[in-house]
This record gives sequence, structure tokens and C-alpha cells, in this order.
Amino acid sequence: MSGTTERRSTEQEHRQTTNNTVYVGSRRQGRPVVRRIGTDDELSPDRSLEVRNHSPTGFEWGYNGSGPAQLALAILLDYTDDDEVALEHYMRFKDEVVSRLECTVPDGCWHLSADVIETVLRDEAELEVTAHV
Repeated sequence: MSGTTERRSTEQEHRQTTNNTVYVGSRRQGRPVVRRIGTDDELSPDRSLEVRNHSPTGFEWGYNGSGPAQLALAILLDYTDDDEVALEHYMRFKDEVVSRLECTVPDGCWHLSADVIETVLRDEAELEVTAHV
């Protein structure tokens, strides 16, 4: 098993027991807005654009494109605070999660829990371990 996988597994265990993070997406005057519940911080594309520039116009969701790729990277950067882990997983996270997000009635928002994020990170780590065996 690689050191990266071991480190990530330990970090994942810690996050799973301590992280109740929920992200909420909605539209404000037609513009996509993503907030982290608990802090009510609005997620900015700035950090993710510095790491990988997919969509200089910002975030989007609900399809497989550059805006959802930027959002997937931004969420994983915010959630893990680890550029390497975020870069390793964001495209799969976009394909499996962000591309399927949609604002629902009556609240007009989507909600994304830490459990969903952890599932994608864990499943990817399990695939890596299998590939190394």
C-alpha cells in the first residue's frame, strides 16, 4: 500500500468522525451560489482556479462540463484542504455527484453531505488499493 493511500485513509477516518459538513447550492439572481452550512461561508472559485482553471466564469452543476468540474474541485479543496487529494478525485466526483445535482422544489436548493463526499473518496481509495495488490 502506498504512503499516500495510508495518509488519506487516516485523514478520512478523522473526517468521518468529526465532519458534519453540508454544502448547499442555489441560484441568486440566476447566478450559482454554493454555501457551507454551519459557517454560511460562500464557496469561492478562486482557490480552485489557481489549482486548475476549467471555468473562469465560475461554478455550475447538473451536467458534465467545465463549470461542474470547477465546482467539484472547489468542494474537494474546501472539504479536504489538500490540493493533491482534490486533484486526484475531482473528475470522478464531478461525474458521479456534481453532474447529477439539481435544485429541488420547494426550497430550490441541492444539499451535499460529507457522507456523499466520503463515499466517493473512499471508493476511489479502494480502487487504488486493489490496483496495487
